[in-house]
Amino acid sequence: MTDIYTERGYGSRPMGFGAKIGVVVVDFQRGFTDPEFPMGGGPMVDLAVRNTVPVIEAAKRAGLPVIACVNGYDHPRGAPHWKIAPVFDLLRGTGSVDLDPRIAAAEPDVVLMKSAPSIFFGTSAASILTRERVDTVIVTGCITSGCVRASVIDAFSLGFRVMVPHDCVGDHDEVAHAQNLKDVERRYADVIDGATAIDAIERWRQANDKA
Repeated sequence: MTDIYTERGYGSRPMGFGAKIGVVVVDFQRGFTDPEFPMGGGPMVDLAVRNTVPVIEAAKRAGLPVIACVNGYDHPRGAPHWKIAPVFDLLRGTGSVDLDPRIAAAEPDVVLMKSAPSIFFGTSAASILTRERVDTVIVTGCITSGCVRASVIDAFSLGFRVMVPHDCVGDHDEVAHAQNLKDVERRYADVIDGATAIDAIERWRQANDKA
């Protein structure tokens, strides 16, 4: 069975890591990770949280920037026209916008609140990474088919090299997860795994160790 995208040149060259790595963590908040909430829980998202913690820890050891975000609003009127009713309950001061405790314990350098799908839309994420001279962004988080995909596209559009560890992102549905990873790999990103991300971070640390 042929792949029409491959025949037409999609995915024909790898992105590759650049000179300096940053990690972004999209929406690993209790509203999406805790089954107490309508959109929370699910084995794929839980596994992605567990696999992301070592990536954050490796980046912190290397002195590389880690930016996390939560999706939330001061009032429902601040939300865009979502077609997802529970999103309007993601309000500042409620448990749904708290970072997942495992992510919080890993201590991201910066935690932002966003109001749109992408971690980069209307936030300081891109300027922080640019100031840090980052040219390669590892995207982790949830949901793969929604806010992760939007963040990948924005990172690409902003000129970053984009890496997506498939085991560090999660979705409600395995088919949507797989299809979206396959599609961003055709166009915008390299799809890797968490171990590869950690290895790249460690190699950067060793190459830049000033001790």
